[in-house]
Amino acid sequence: MDNNQNQQGQQLQIDLNPEIAKGIYTNFQIISHSSSEFVLDFISMLPGVPKPTVASRVVLAPEHAKRLLAALQENIVRYEQEFGKIQMPDQQPKTATPFGPIKNDA
Repeated sequence: MDNNQNQQGQQLQIDLNPEIAKGIYTNFQIISHSSSEFVLDFISMLPGVPKPTVASRVVLAPEHAKRLLAALQENIVRYEQEFGKIQMPDQQPKTATPFGPIKNDA
């Protein structure tokens, strides 16, 4: 059996901690990057809460960020095939720089 067939026969076993399995709700995301990583901040903005908080931060290598983008695109296509087109309100795309302009002061 060649190595490729052996890898296809193996399944990845992943532990899912019960606390993580609950998930977190976020309704706003900030994405920033450097030459070596992408940083995804998932934020909860709720009525009556004066200051939004970062619920989770995920740091990815550029290659993994691109794989995540492809996986999201593929899953959105599948979702829309099953449930219909996701309706987006008419708005301009928004970007934010949470840390201000990037300076090369290292």
